[in-house]
Amino acid sequence: MSKQQNSFDVVSKIDVQEVSNAINQAMKEIHTRFDFKGSKSNVSFDGKEVVLISDDEHKLKSVTEILKEKLIKRKVPLTGLLYGKVEQAAGNTVRQAAQLQQGISSEKAKEIIRIIKDKGLKKIQASIQSDQVRISGPSRDDLQAVIQLLREYEPKLGISLQFENYRSN
Repeated sequence: MSKQQNSFDVVSKIDVQEVSNAINQAMKEIHTRFDFKGSKSNVSFDGKEVVLISDDEHKLKSVTEILKEKLIKRKVPLTGLLYGKVEQAAGNTVRQAAQLQQGISSEKAKEIIRIIKDKGLKKIQASIQSDQVRISGPSRDDLQAVIQLLREYEPKLGISLQFENYRSN
């Protein structure tokens, strides 16, 4: 029997174009809704950070809900945005910034590796490769088990996970 190694990468990527599309749809809805008439509500995006602005915290919460609804429709995981605190802004408005989560932090990568080790999958190797985790092992079934395991833990990790670059040697 040959020593076959199969592998895949665990990544956390957000489709920037889909975020941009969701923001455009959210702004269209905000501009047409009666409850936002005369409001200073706005959502902007620079490719890395989403900034939400509104008249008060109540309206800001509505803006956030509209944006989340549009993100879900465009299949952008809500865990892909890390929301900051609501702050006072110029012109009697409030603002809230949300960072796009791109890549897996080293803390989360270590947590992913620990989850796999705790499960006792002995033939599986997991290594951190910059902002992703490479999983390898001789059995495709074991790799499928790892994907299933990480899908279960995904909500607890608080980040969106994708599995790509599946290689079978």
